[in-house]
Amino acid sequence: MIEIADIETAAERIAGHVVRTPTVPSPGLSALLGVPVTAKLELLQHTGSFKVRGAAAKLLALSEAERAAGVVAVSGGNHGIALAVTAAALDVKATVVMPRSAPVRAVEIAQASGATVRVTDDMAGAFALTAELRQEGLTLVHPFDDPVVIAGQGTVGLEFAEDAGELTDVLVSIGGGGLISGVAAALRARRPGVRVWGVETEGAQAMSEALAAGGPVPVALTSIVSTLSAPAVSQLTYDHVAELVTEVLVVPDREAVQGSLDLADHAKVWAEPAAGCLLPAARRVLERVGDDARLGLVVCGGNATTADMAAWTDHFALR
Repeated sequence: MIEIADIETAAERIAGHVVRTPTVPSPGLSALLGVPVTAKLELLQHTGSFKVRGAAAKLLALSEAERAAGVVAVSGGNHGIALAVTAAALDVKATVVMPRSAPVRAVEIAQASGATVRVTDDMAGAFALTAELRQEGLTLVHPFDDPVVIAGQGTVGLEFAEDAGELTDVLVSIGGGGLISGVAAALRARRPGVRVWGVETEGAQAMSEALAAGGPVPVALTSIVSTLSAPAVSQLTYDHVAELVTEVLVVPDREAVQGSLDLADHAKVWAEPAAGCLLPAARRVLERVGDDARLGLVVCGGNATTADMAAWTDHFALR
């Protein structure tokens, strides 16, 4: 299990390589949900998502030989951007493997940053190709199954704990579970009374399936939210969520897209559906805990284009 000391070490290591993103009360979201809401705006990272924290923590912890060998990562989009940008800054050769469902913008940014991008038919194929490239000598930077990466993502929770006012409940999106594992570990240490809730989208519910099965299991991926689409969680992230997270909620893609629209309208931030899913989940949390709640939302990323949002809005016949 990740300890607060691991997260503090990661925070020291990545200082100067990441943005200490704003933690701000949101009057618009507070009015929308009817309770005080504070948002941690990770979409304002220079790579557009929290993923740069874990990527930087891992790359900076590698030996010279590991860096010289070059690094490889599998990604639904945001981890690939983060690794490509950070590797370029540290003069490390990077290969990023993405499924065809990854946002075109993510592929373009990774390539523009100097990474070699390999595209596969699906996420399972991306993980398989990544395993092959590891056998050829590249150093793996896993998006979530790595304690150093999780500690890096945990710096989100460390900053949230330090910068937010009173909170009762914090909502965090789940793909493979690295972000929520790190955030929950940080909050358990710094704000032990705060409940942490995970949020997945239907068709990308690897953690929910794992919790139901008693351990990681493969899942069929059908969600449009590629940045949450891990084919399975890891034992490491499962253990953290099973111990530290109150519950994992699953919302439909349509509600996640509507959540992104609501974040734009009410919070004035441009967030991808991986963050938009927090709003419908927040309403469910309030049904469980009551109107005395003070919510915290980790707005994890904003790497969706206007064309992406227009297409999703049309697809689901939203306003």
